[in-house]
Amino acid sequence: MTGRWPTTALAAAAVLALTGPAVAEAPGDDPVTRGEYVMRAGGCVSCHTPRDEGAEFLAGGRALETPFGTFYGPNITPDPEYGLGDWSLDDFIGAMTEGRAPDGRHYYPVFPYTSYTRMRRQDLEDLWAYLQSLEPVSQPNRPHELHWHVRWRLPLAGWKWLNFEPGEFDPDPSRSETWNRGAYLVHALSHCAECHTPRTRTGGLDRDRWLAGARDGPEGQTAPNITPHRETGIGRWSERHLVRYLDFGMDPDGDFAGGLMGEFIDESSSHLSDDDRRAIAHYILSLEPIEHAVD
Repeated sequence: MTGRWPTTALAAAAVLALTGPAVAEAPGDDPVTRGEYVMRAGGCVSCHTPRDEGAEFLAGGRALETPFGTFYGPNITPDPEYGLGDWSLDDFIGAMTEGRAPDGRHYYPVFPYTSYTRMRRQDLEDLWAYLQSLEPVSQPNRPHELHWHVRWRLPLAGWKWLNFEPGEFDPDPSRSETWNRGAYLVHALSHCAECHTPRTRTGGLDRDRWLAGARDGPEGQTAPNITPHRETGIGRWSERHLVRYLDFGMDPDGDFAGGLMGEFIDESSSHLSDDDRRAIAHYILSLEPIEHAVD
């Protein structure tokens, strides 16, 4: 999980108290503050804000190159024409958990609703409150540039039937609060599998190689095996190593994360509480090791 440039160590935005097996709440009673934390945990910045200097925060336009063409993240500020200003809370929750636009259109699964469907209702409501608190940005959405055979959305209904399992995260009562919190972050908010799990022929996630790495990840980058396999994964890492990596991007060999992972650390995991980073590390290192060399 090494890369090309050091990440910027950013101060954690909030300190999270583990109050239950799947609770995801930042401190305080303000839903906007909690929602900002959820936004960071969900990696929203990386898809909805271009890396260009002066780009408007969360106003869309970030390009994501895939084998199907180039997708552009939409404007998610509360602008009524180009953003979410005319949406309702139910519209937003439907998009996040069902992959469906307010007008009924299916979203392409490059939008990771396949993971966000696991989010708790409270987290979704808090995230909505935060997004609605932003200054509206009147910036048009850039149309996707897709190959001809994927420009029609109707076949997405069949794709969902094959690959999409909606439903909120269900904690395991036999496991600890820390384990369940880490599982929730990995499976739902941080949607780690969307990059680190290889795809089947139909484009769904390969459940038999969950988090075992993908050779053809987003933007053509290799996503490493993050199961605790000692030879092909991160089985030689300790929890302390993984927590440090999620905080400021340095791996056990002293190299720093780059590319999309470096960006995720800068914009997302470095903003999490120490407890949440430890929960992620605890959960990932408890998984069944899978031998899968991707690099």
